[in-house]
Amino acid sequence: MATTTTKSAFRKGLVDAAPFVLVIIPFSTLFGILATEAGLNVFETLAFSVVVIAGAAQFTALQLMQEHAPTAIVLASALAVNLRMAMYSASLTPYIGAAPLWQRALAAYVTVDQSYVCAMAQYEKEPDMTIRERMSYFFGCVTPIIPLWYLFTLVGALLGTQIPDSWALDFALPITFLAMIAPMFRTPAHIVAAVVASVAALATAGVPYSLGLILAGMAGMIAGAQTELWVERRADRAAS
Repeated sequence: MATTTTKSAFRKGLVDAAPFVLVIIPFSTLFGILATEAGLNVFETLAFSVVVIAGAAQFTALQLMQEHAPTAIVLASALAVNLRMAMYSASLTPYIGAAPLWQRALAAYVTVDQSYVCAMAQYEKEPDMTIRERMSYFFGCVTPIIPLWYLFTLVGALLGTQIPDSWALDFALPITFLAMIAPMFRTPAHIVAAVVASVAALATAGVPYSLGLILAGMAGMIAGAQTELWVERRADRAAS
């Protein structure tokens, strides 16, 4: 019975993550194209995706490399963009922290925005899932995403500049994030953080080396945290 349930959880993960394939393919293809335009060869481009698996951070690093930013700025900016993975890991720990070490290590490697969003929604919806079921669901989510990220990064790198600009593949990045974050606006803190970060990003658009994104992210996190504290204090006063 446990094996059947585990297989069902894996299949459900596959189904839930399948819609993201529609944006993963152009997104990874675009990265491969831009990476070769930035001067990386096919092997370096593919290695970048295999080692990092962090689309937004990879695009940030590429942009800064094309602007000839100092290496320290490139690394710091990519790390800052990817710091959300630390928050993802912290929120996933209560659900899968008891899994075997090798499974947690593999999950850490394949934790991406899509797998995190799907997994958290499922775990909150069905809190009685066993550890095995949760891990099976999680790996089901990444199965249609990670291999395609590798494959179409390679396709983009091989095609290079042969893709016409009229295809406008760069639509994939904003659409991917909008599709993922929109369902997560469940509290005032989420909404305030998003609004403040958006306004701050526009206000700091002229900051060199795209450092305005880091400032905007920090402003959003601070605003969200303060809003959450305010809501909790208001609820405590109402309860007393």
